[in-house]
Amino acid sequence: MEGIEKVLKFLDEAQTYYLATVDGDQPRVRPFGTALLFDGRLYIQTGKVKSVSKQIAANPKVEICAFKGGKWLRIAGELVNDDNRDVKVAMLEKMPSLKGMYDPDDGNMQMLYLKNAEATFSSFTEAPETITF
Repeated sequence: MEGIEKVLKFLDEAQTYYLATVDGDQPRVRPFGTALLFDGRLYIQTGKVKSVSKQIAANPKVEICAFKGGKWLRIAGELVNDDNRDVKVAMLEKMPSLKGMYDPDDGNMQMLYLKNAEATFSSFTEAPETITF
């Protein structure tokens, strides 16, 4: 579990990461800040009414990129929807600022976990390090 925990730590410390999806033949990139390790899976959160949710449903292959302190992390993988109420509650406990916008029972809060993921840590001064999960 050490590798996936390192990925989460980087995302948490960076605070903002960028999620890339595909909309037809157009790439779409937007900032995110939600990341949670739950039952050995790395989750992100969005709203089902958002365009990003529809893009992921149509093509679950995504990339995430985060930058912190001269290093960057790129994660390529597929996002899988998980309607488990417990993971929604855990995300709201970790990030209470979301409680004004989401509720585990609102029908809108969407939890997605990464599968078949490859995370690569890079910098200009060190060899890349790749973690799969």
